Amino acid sequence: MSLPFYDGYDGTGIEHYTIPGFKFTNGSVQDTRVAYRCFNPSAKKSVIIPTCYGGRINSTCTFTGKDEALVNHHVIVVAMLGNGESSSPSNESNFPKSLDYRDCIHSQYDLLTKHLGIKELEAVIGFSMAGQQSYYWACMYPTFMKYVVPICGSARTSIHNYAFIEGSKAALTNSVDYQDGAYRAKGTKPSRGLRAFGRTYCPWAMSASWFREERYRDLGYKNVEDFVKAEWEDKFDTGWDAEDLLILARMWQAGDIGVTQPDGDYLSALQSIKAAVLVMPSRTDTYFPPEDSEVEVKHLKHGELKVIETVWGHMAGGGANRKDTEWMDSEIRRFLGLEGLIHGVSAL
Repeated sequence: MSLPFYDGYDGTGIEHYTIPGFKFTNGSVQDTRVAYRCFNPSAKKSVIIPTCYGGRINSTCTFTGKDEALVNHHVIVVAMLGNGESSSPSNESNFPKSLDYRDCIHSQYDLLTKHLGIKELEAVIGFSMAGQQSYYWACMYPTFMKYVVPICGSARTSIHNYAFIEGSKAALTNSVDYQDGAYRAKGTKPSRGLRAFGRTYCPWAMSASWFREERYRDLGYKNVEDFVKAEWEDKFDTGWDAEDLLILARMWQAGDIGVTQPDGDYLSALQSIKAAVLVMPSRTDTYFPPEDSEVEVKHLKHGELKVIETVWGHMAGGGANRKDTEWMDSEIRRFLGLEGLIHGVSAL
């Protein structure tokens, strides 16, 4: 068992759609490729699930397994721009220097409407950065979906979250082998920086209780050092490009759905959301704590808060712990009105 991060690339079922002349929010215009995978494409009701930070299409929790909530839905998992599967710094030399969540949502909307022919969504569901994307979806295309489910995400990145990301960014960019960003031009790889990035990132992902209870043993590790090295150092080193990690981190830090509103206020943005929203934070998440979610739900017209009671911290929302995943699945099923419609009966 391992965490839902890169664990040897799996390209099964992944397709690509190129958007000609896609315009980014920073003014750049260029052909842009969007990577995606469809599950149950013949189903009538569609759900989009974007990828999270550190996630790939085939490491994303889809809730499409046997008897799971979305087994009878057309689920489209989309790689957000910058993650290395869709257009990114690592695969396009002229990729823009900055990314905005609005770029991701516009590209996903083009994929759905212009390529897949989807006219409406049943739901937008997402974990972590994908949870933030789900909020942007609800603000940018408010009548396109019925339900929104942000899992361990937020409508605006908190100052504390911003500061945590700064630490990991600094570990990478100040490494000798990052060479102030010149590593690729010199034909090298910033392994020391990537490994330092993973090591500093690790303790934020789980809770203090998780470490106190030595839950890394549940993943098959005898000690914390083996866990840190294998799950965080090795995977970031072997699976990720430095510039992809950095451009996504900067987009995460700038997350604020207020930019979708004329007055720039994120509370106004929350109040503008027409879809029903199920907000699911983890009780022990240090990135997106439930206290922030409580504030958001107060300003949603049709918001509901359900807290994942877990010691697995932020990673609870990404499928790291089976018990938490089963609980989330049951809440999604209830929220979408699917109770009693899974076992042997079509939800179409």
